[in-house]
Amino acid sequence: MSNFLSSDFADCRIAIVHDWLVSYAGSERVVEQMLACFPQADVFATVDFFPPEQRRFLAGKSVTTTFIQKLPFAKTRYRNYLPLMPLAIEQLDLSGYDLVLSSSHAVAKGVITGPDQLHICYCHSPMRYAWDMQAQYLKESGLEKGFKGLLTRLLLHRIRIWDRHNSAGVDKFIANSGFIARRIEKTYRRDAAVIYPCVAVDEFDVRADKEDFYLTASRLVPYKKIELIVRAFAKMPDRQLVVIGDGPCARDIARNVPPNVTLMGYQPFSVLKDYMQRAKAFVFAAEEDFGILPVEAQACGTPVIAFGKGGLLETVVDGTSGLFFDTQTEEAIIGAIERFEDGFKADVTQIRANAERFSTACFQRRYVDYVLNCYREHRSGPVSKLPDTLTV
Repeated sequence: MSNFLSSDFADCRIAIVHDWLVSYAGSERVVEQMLACFPQADVFATVDFFPPEQRRFLAGKSVTTTFIQKLPFAKTRYRNYLPLMPLAIEQLDLSGYDLVLSSSHAVAKGVITGPDQLHICYCHSPMRYAWDMQAQYLKESGLEKGFKGLLTRLLLHRIRIWDRHNSAGVDKFIANSGFIARRIEKTYRRDAAVIYPCVAVDEFDVRADKEDFYLTASRLVPYKKIELIVRAFAKMPDRQLVVIGDGPCARDIARNVPPNVTLMGYQPFSVLKDYMQRAKAFVFAAEEDFGILPVEAQACGTPVIAFGKGGLLETVVDGTSGLFFDTQTEEAIIGAIERFEDGFKADVTQIRANAERFSTACFQRRYVDYVLNCYREHRSGPVSKLPDTLTV
């Protein structure tokens, strides 16, 4: 790929900007592949607290950070500095770069660029807690009422104004799913190309001889609805569920765990992969922007039983690679499990083939092609000549 890029980007100075670098999750995987596509790029973020032994995905790059990096307790409480992040991201000096590639679910797209610079934003989502998920965020944080709730609403109001305003500085948006493209259009009144994020499907092996248990896995935070899945299985004592993951909700879930549910906490990738390969189905109840774990399960030939909304409508084929349920309720999950038990015919080859649509190679090819087209158009004339609506 580097040889392919050399002629078009040989003299191009490239910056990659990410919100914050504190854990290796879905958006950091995208940054990793952006660096694989453009290894000459420099990296910027509001903060970077990755220890040396966990920095392989940054390909040896040092990261330029903002003043938030040096503020008290920023390593563990960086999110508390959200009110300062718009100011911080605007202080990054990117004037020496021709091409700015941002990876943003919060503030990264707010970097300041000039008319001769091309800014392409890979948007994982507009800030959920500031826009359409504000009510859910306030409820889950206990901030629906009171003085703190009022201050939080005021803060989010100001962030929305800043967020809408700085979207005009992005030349081209890429969304990680059609669902997020619609959210971008609603929030910013901008069209977005759709390029699905990369899933390392080649790291998973298909296993046809499934065992008699269901699996769910994620960070244990409220919107993932793991507690809901556990309550549903409590009403199905003859069916086994394994839960992998840790997070703020772990204690509440453990307090009421039934005998047929096994809580394993955080597990390394090798253990998660093993359980994904052996599970009869992967259960997922969150409304996700894309959802990498359900795709990884399908890469193992494991069908997915999921809430039929959001990005999973694009990654799971109902009746072929899994089944959907319509509401986030215990009854809906139980009904889907019963339908799965009664007549779902799992073809591990078809399930795996569906997952391969989201491979790393597919992402790299589509991302480079899109950036290359935008860059050529930018050099030859106004970037607006390139059609905004594009699915690749």
